[in-house]
Amino acid sequence: MVGSAIVLPAGSAGAGAKLHVTRWLPEGSPKAIVLLAHGYAEHAGRYEHVAQRLTDAGYAVYAIDHWGHGRSDGTPGFVPRFSAFTGGMAELLTLVEVHHAGVPRVLLGHSMGGLIATLFLIERQDAFVAAALSGPAIVPGAPPSRFTVWISRFLSRFFPRLGVLALDAEGVSRDPAVVAAYRADPLVYTGKIGARLGKEFMEAMAAAQAGAATITLPILLQHGEADKLTAPEGSRYLFEHVSSADKRLIVYPGLFHEIYNEPERDAVLDDLVGWFDAHVPTQNPSPSGEGQRDLVRR
Repeated sequence: MVGSAIVLPAGSAGAGAKLHVTRWLPEGSPKAIVLLAHGYAEHAGRYEHVAQRLTDAGYAVYAIDHWGHGRSDGTPGFVPRFSAFTGGMAELLTLVEVHHAGVPRVLLGHSMGGLIATLFLIERQDAFVAAALSGPAIVPGAPPSRFTVWISRFLSRFFPRLGVLALDAEGVSRDPAVVAAYRADPLVYTGKIGARLGKEFMEAMAAAQAGAATITLPILLQHGEADKLTAPEGSRYLFEHVSSADKRLIVYPGLFHEIYNEPERDAVLDDLVGWFDAHVPTQNPSPSGEGQRDLVRR
């Protein structure tokens, strides 16, 4: 694991902010590069075991701590505009293009990172050969009322840093050790989501839904059926609305939000690595007629 930093360019949301980059490299030349977008309130370091599985399979993994997260600059629970997150991914892509020119790239996003990845695919899917989203935050658990939308816009404008909602750590995983580690991690933000971020989050969800049909890249959607933090309906929405001819939805019965941190994580990661292996053209091209698959893991 190697750490470095990139700086958001002038004119972007969060311009001048330093974003912490973590990279994990395999032995020898990587067969593909994974760009990883982590979830809300956490940081890239929590994906050490995911990166280990991927590097063992020959992939290099690059991830940033999003603006306001982990070791990066910014204010936890707040963001000036959601584009600060996608802008960070754009700078990460530039870094990868410089260091690994000509090597295939795949995109991986979890939770809010799944939303960021979806928006990034709408903008830059041509930069990747495949994508995978874990528990993407695409639709709210319950549709917001008109009053909720109005008050969120009001608070975002006049009290942008006011805390309005906290996440329940118990919903992260059924493994008590994972929950305890999450709560004890000094780089995990346990405060409330600020009003501006809440409003930006809702607008980003709407943009992802509106642009889903423009996505044609092979895409894997993985979601825990018992996820209480991001609605499984979000993955189902993407599966139904993306235009990808090669797409797969796996809903894992009983699993909570962080499916890569559940007791069944090995099987879930097998699905992830298998998907990438099947879509990296220099290694194992996707067989013709792969088609659409909507699966429930048993």
